[in-house]
Amino acid sequence: MAEKQTAGRDQLGEFAPKFAEINDDVLFGEVWSREKELPLKYRSMITVTALITKGAFEQLPIHMQIAKKNGITKEEISEIITQLAFYVGWPNAWSAFNIAKEVWK
Repeated sequence: MAEKQTAGRDQLGEFAPKFAEINDDVLFGEVWSREKELPLKYRSMITVTALITKGAFEQLPIHMQIAKKNGITKEEISEIITQLAFYVGWPNAWSAFNIAKEVWK
């Protein structure tokens, strides 16, 4: 089971308390904890893929760290990004590889 998430409260709790609560309790509490329905490794694959697709590179390092913790290997992340390059763009893949290299070094 995923560990209790507090990043929302830690980073936005004073500024946006409701958003922080939903982030920590609903997204990372209720959704990510549904491991019987979809294992954490697959949730990480989907999340990383979505972030790369959107070009949301500010959030990508932490989610790649989570993906690595959830069992995605260097070979798998390389294959995921290579596959995505043809569908979401070469620049997005290149940027994602630069982040992945740091996380999996």
